[in-house]
Amino acid sequence: MKVFPVNNRIKAVREALGISQKDFCRGIFLSQSFYAKLEKGERNLNERIYELISNKYNINKEWLITGNGEMFSTTPPDVELEQLMEIIKELDPLFREYIIQQIKQLASLHRKSKDAKNISKKKKTNSSL
Repeated sequence: MKVFPVNNRIKAVREALGISQKDFCRGIFLSQSFYAKLEKGERNLNERIYELISNKYNINKEWLITGNGEMFSTTPPDVELEQLMEIIKELDPLFREYIIQQIKQLASLHRKSKDAKNISKKKKTNSSL
């Protein structure tokens, strides 16, 4: 198995998480310009950066440093959900409650839509038998 340079591995992490350089480097407290240089191989990662990436994004530090093992230590984090939580934390309690109620209504509509599709699929399956 070919082992890629560390700059390719950090880019692979970011792409696996499906986030931009801006969001990735914000999560590990680096400037975007510095992080871009890391991805290009123009700067070297230090122990602090390995730790930040490993801890924030559940990355196997051994894989990050050497390329050996699996990329993720555990299930990859849901970065979009984490971003949403950060936004909600900044809101006043009244706005939070409003957002929560809207999400509950949206989830209810989504469940009903899925249930209706499942019933429709079952009817089509039964009618074709």
